Amino acid sequence: MVKINSNSRLPSIKTKVVLTQTDTTVGFLSQNEANLTLIKERPSSKPFIKVYSNFSALLNDRRRVPNSKKREVRRAKKTTFIVKGLAFRVVKTALHSSILREADWNYSTSANKTGKNFHRDFCEEKTDIIIEDRSSLREGASSSLYKINNKKRERLR
Repeated sequence: MVKINSNSRLPSIKTKVVLTQTDTTVGFLSQNEANLTLIKERPSSKPFIKVYSNFSALLNDRRRVPNSKKREVRRAKKTTFIVKGLAFRVVKTALHSSILREADWNYSTSANKTGKNFHRDFCEEKTDIIIEDRSSLREGASSSLYKINNKKRERLR
């Protein structure tokens, strides 16, 4: 099911906030970082995870991945990496919907207020587009988080 809270027939996906089941948990996706900051009510200095549709999109965005860690990043599932202060994830599944396949990347965050649990009413009120399949929206475990560089890998969560 796709629900769009918009007056226009073909909204620009780049400015909209999408509520969907991600590969780990229910999440907000958008290419507009400012909209996500307002919804989450969190400091603008705290960055969001950038989710890429494939490894090539990551490299095309000029993200630097240490050569010794490229294989690990390509093969990782449900894992977020931090390189030089920038957090990213590569999601290999058919990314959530045909609406989102057009974008090579999106900012991603869990669908809740900062420090709170998932509440469907809050999320439906704050989002522009809702994408839901038969299994509905469910809160799951967050992704693993690793800080990596050429020499080491440090688990943060």
